[in-house]
Amino acid sequence: MVPVTQKGSRPLAVFDLDGTLADSAHRQRFLERKPRDWDAFFAAAPHDPPLAEGVALALKSAQECEVVYLTGRPERCRRDTLAWLTAQGLPEGRVWMRRNDDRRPARRTKLEILQGLARDHQIRVLVDDDELVCEDAERAGFTVVRARWAGASEALKDAQEREGRT
Repeated sequence: MVPVTQKGSRPLAVFDLDGTLADSAHRQRFLERKPRDWDAFFAAAPHDPPLAEGVALALKSAQECEVVYLTGRPERCRRDTLAWLTAQGLPEGRVWMRRNDDRRPARRTKLEILQGLARDHQIRVLVDDDELVCEDAERAGFTVVRARWAGASEALKDAQEREGRT
């Protein structure tokens, strides 16, 4: 039997994409340049291999939760992102993306979306690889699983915090 939240729906398991479900290491080179090549970085995303640990956790979570995806990718990447999720056999779920013109740090945009989701749903867990996102979510009272199964990129960390691009 699937547990029902007080708000009348299944609890949510919220998954980040890059570094959590998708191995973006092959496209980090586009962020190591000056200036960073964001168009090439996102254009290469459909070729990301899946991260087995993250995919397994998403599939397991789907047994009791509604799986949703929360990414710092811009809205213009939606079609490629949805196709990638389907190709990997990941659970169907809503995908929350940043507006194309939103350059705030990932920790701010993601926390804002999480808090909005929490108004109508129980958030069972957030799974993310960004330490700053995880810290802020925990401070706000969310349960967090840190996705530490992919190699961290300093260029990506810097981009997430300073440029608000992913």
